[in-house]
Amino acid sequence: MQHAFVLLFVAAFFGACQMDSTASAEDAGSTTADTDLTAFAQTMAGHYSSAEQAGADSAYFDIRLHMVPIWGSAADPDTVWLYVEQAAAGYLDRPYRQRVYRLTAESGADGPVYRSVVFTMAAPLRFAGVWDSVAAFEGLTPDSLTERSGCDILLTRQEDGVFAGSTGESSCPSALRGASYATSEVTMRADELVSWDRGWDADGQQVWGAEKGGYVFKRVTAEKAAADPEQMDQQ
Repeated sequence: MQHAFVLLFVAAFFGACQMDSTASAEDAGSTTADTDLTAFAQTMAGHYSSAEQAGADSAYFDIRLHMVPIWGSAADPDTVWLYVEQAAAGYLDRPYRQRVYRLTAESGADGPVYRSVVFTMAAPLRFAGVWDSVAAFEGLTPDSLTERSGCDILLTRQEDGVFAGSTGESSCPSALRGASYATSEVTMRADELVSWDRGWDADGQQVWGAEKGGYVFKRVTAEKAAADPEQMDQQ
């Protein structure tokens, strides 16, 4: 029932971003921007699994990724907020990464530039596994979040319709496992998201993250993304 409610919320949320086609010439620019952001957000939001990649290459883990809209667009129609949760399959109740992304569209020389600003939250485990409940985030507000300064990801839409981009070369600080900074490279298609997160020390040597390439996340149903592989084997 919660999952059905979320689907209805997402549909209503993205539908609210559409503007009347009879708007004035001044409003037409806003309509285009809203439509561009809506298309970008629809491509990013969803449920993903790297199980296929993990099954083919033991260097990669089976990771489940959820990115769901929260808060709606009533306060700011030019902004989309996503709750993001990543967990290793088999440890879905203990996600290793929980973030909130703020998505906006900006004008660029060759078309829109999509900015994903990354935020952390206090006591994130209180939201673990509740990505399918919109009501769970009512007590979370933008002013309670902490921005990861320098970790914005900027993406553009390529000629083939793929969204691609990255963080700055060394702008995102990280102290994980002796790192000095972290980088993220992202490619998004309608059915797939490739994310390559790496940590680097002060000498530019990689100290964490996949070495051969990014994690390949396939878009799946919410039920499949939330399924424990051990439980699936027992069924």
